[in-house]
Order: sequence, then structure tokens, then C-alpha cells
Amino acid sequence: MKRSLVVVLAGALVVLAGCSGSSDGPVGPRAADSSFTSPGVALAPDSGGAVREQAPSPVERKEVVTGQIFVTADDPVDAAREAVSVVESAGGRIDNRTENPATENSTASSSITARIPADELTVTVDRISALGKVTSVSITRDDVTMQYQDLDARIAALGASVDRLRALIAGATNTADLIEAESALSSRQGELDGLVSQRSYLADQVELSTITVQFSTDDVTPSPGPDNFLDGLISGWNSLIDAIGDGIVAVGRAIPWLGALAVGAGIVYALVRTVRAVRPRRTVEKENSDDTAGVGTQDAGIEDVGTEEREGSAAPRE
Repeated sequence: MKRSLVVVLAGALVVLAGCSGSSDGPVGPRAADSSFTSPGVALAPDSGGAVREQAPSPVERKEVVTGQIFVTADDPVDAAREAVSVVESAGGRIDNRTENPATENSTASSSITARIPADELTVTVDRISALGKVTSVSITRDDVTMQYQDLDARIAALGASVDRLRALIAGATNTADLIEAESALSSRQGELDGLVSQRSYLADQVELSTITVQFSTDDVTPSPGPDNFLDGLISGWNSLIDAIGDGIVAVGRAIPWLGALAVGAGIVYALVRTVRAVRPRRTVEKENSDDTAGVGTQDAGIEDVGTEEREGSAAPRE
């Protein structure tokens, strides 16, 4: 009995060993080949690592750069002329230029509005700053990338629409379709030209930075406003004194004008009084002449009546 039980247990162990061996995978050459797969399943070729998503290419930023620089120089006019040479040597241009030589009442000053290539901005600003003492620098960058991309997309869409309309015009079979297509083409072409102009202007603003440089012999940098009560009180007092001084100057300038206006008003008043005095005199003289003529007419009438009465009284005696 014990012997048969041992045989049964041995058989069970053999069966379990066979099942575990079949679940481990293929045996023999296929087991040695780690690249074996079941039929119908294909693996991508091994590239040496996991498949990675390709990163999107970075978008080129479009920036409109504007700025203002205040420079103190011994000769502002000469410094401005040197700044013009610096800008032109960098490939830029001058859009505006003013020169104010020194006078008895004012010091010399000058200013330029320069359009500088964006990639030469830093170097050009440094060269301009070396022409004197920089008292203030303000540079502003405005990102217009989205606006630029929107213009590109709208231009591309309108360009495709214009091309389709031209194809329709080329294949139009009747006059009505031809007229309708030409009208739509004219409208789309106008919109396309407007968008192209906007993009050209924006591209010019991006490619050439706009920098205004002011040269002077004195520091003309705008001072910040007061930031406490005492500074505000002092600033208000100074403003009051300046306003009073400006008012006195304005009154002094107005006095000659007021005198001239008073003289003109007196002349006009005298003319009006003269006209008013002459008009009643002429009216009285006219009335007197009319009365005299009326009296003469009445006397003549009375004489005629008397003559007729005498003639009538003399007729019966005959």
C-alpha cells in the first residue's frame, strides 16, 4: 500500500514538472533567440532606445524695439552729427533730426530719431553713448509674434482663395459667373493687398528698432515725481511760484494788445457817435423843407380859390 502511494506521488511530481517547463517559453533554438515572436506580430526595429516624440521646432520671436536715450555733451549739435554717422555705418537710417544752436536765451540742443537694425542695436547704442554722458536710457520690447503669425495665416488663406477665383474666371462659361467671380476676386485681392502692407510695415518695425536720442549741454532728463508729503509740498510751492511768474509775464505781453484794443474801441465809438449826431440833423432839415413846401402849396390854392370867386361874382352883372 505504501509502495503504490509513493508511485502515485512520483507520477504527480513528473506531471507538474512538465507543465512548469512548458510555461517558461520555447525550448531549444527558439528559447535562445530572445527576438522570437509569435506569428503575425512584428516589432519595430530596435533603434537603440525607446521611441521618442519629436520636439516641435522653436518659433522665431518677433519683437518691436523702441527706446529713448538722453545724452549730455559739450557740443550737442556736433554730437548729433556723429551719432548720425554711427547709425548710417550700422546700416540704419535717420527718420527725424533737429538742431538748436545756442542763443542768448537758450542753450544748444539737438535730437535724432534713428532706425537701427535689430541685430546691431546693442553695439550702436554703446557707440552713441560714448559721445557724451548718458543720463537716461529706456528700451521697450513689444512681442508681436502672434500678430505676425496671424497675418501670415490670413495672407496664405486669401492667396489660396485668389488663386481659386482666378481658376474659376479662366473656366467660366457664361457672363454672369464671370462677373460674379471677378467681383469676388477684386474684393479678395484688395483684402490681400491690405494684409501684405500691414505685414510689410510690421516687418519693418521688427527689423529696424526705433531709438530717439536727445543731446543737450544740461541734464534734461525728466525727474521723477515726489514720493512723500514734504516733496509734494515743495513741488506744489514751486509750481505756484512758476505759475505766478508765468501769469505776470502773460499780463506784460497782454498789455500792448489791450492798449491797441482800447484805441480801436475808442475810434469805433467816436464814429458811431458822429453818425448818430449827423442823422437826426438831416432828418430835422428834411422835415422843415417838407413843411415849407406844404405851406406854399396851400397859399397857391387859396389864391386860386379867390380868383375863381371873383370871376364868378362878376359874371351876373353882364
